[in-house]
Amino acid sequence: MERKIVYFDKPGGDNMEETLRIARERADELGIKTIVVATTVGNTAARAVEVFKGFKVVAVTHLTGFRSPNAQELTEENRKKIVKGGGTILTATHLFSGVGAAMRKRFNTYLLGDIIANTLRIMGQGMKVCVEIAVMAADGGLVRTDEDCIVIAGTGRGADFAVVLRPVNSPDFFDLRVREILCKPRF
Repeated sequence: MERKIVYFDKPGGDNMEETLRIARERADELGIKTIVVATTVGNTAARAVEVFKGFKVVAVTHLTGFRSPNAQELTEENRKKIVKGGGTILTATHLFSGVGAAMRKRFNTYLLGDIIANTLRIMGQGMKVCVEIAVMAADGGLVRTDEDCIVIAGTGRGADFAVVLRPVNSPDFFDLRVREILCKPRF
C-alpha cells in the first residue's frame, strides 16, 4: 500500500484545520467512526465535534491540577460546545506520568513512563500524546481495542499530528500498533 503523509513546516495550532481535514478524509476512506482528540482548553475538541459530526468523538483533557491545584484548563464554554456537539470528555491521570510525576518532582528521578514518553517524542510531541490518550480512552472504556481509531494531538496548542492506530488497555501497552501516520510537523 502506498499512502501520503503530510509534513507541516512548523509545529503548532496553525495546522489544526488541515490536520482535522486530513483526519476526516482518512476516516471516511477507512470507515473509521471513532476519533480521539487531545484538548487542553477545549478549542481543538470543540472544532473536532463540528468536523466529525456523526462520529464518536472522545476529547481527552489534561488532568485536573495539571497546571495548578484544583484547576481544570478545559473552559466551561468549550465543555458545553463539546457535549452539545455530541462529544464525550475524558479527564484522567496521564498514562505516562501518574505517580511517576510525583517521583520525578520529589526525588528528581525518572521512571519507566518517562522513558517511554521521551522515546515516543523522537517522532514528535504529537506521537507521544496520540499513543497516551488512545490508551487512556481505552482504559476509560470509551474506545474499543478491537477497532482502529483516528487519534489527533498537537505540539503546544492546536492539532498538528494525526495517526490511525489500534488502541489497547494499559496492561497490554506493548501490543498497541500505530498503523498509519497521517500528518505531523517536520521538525
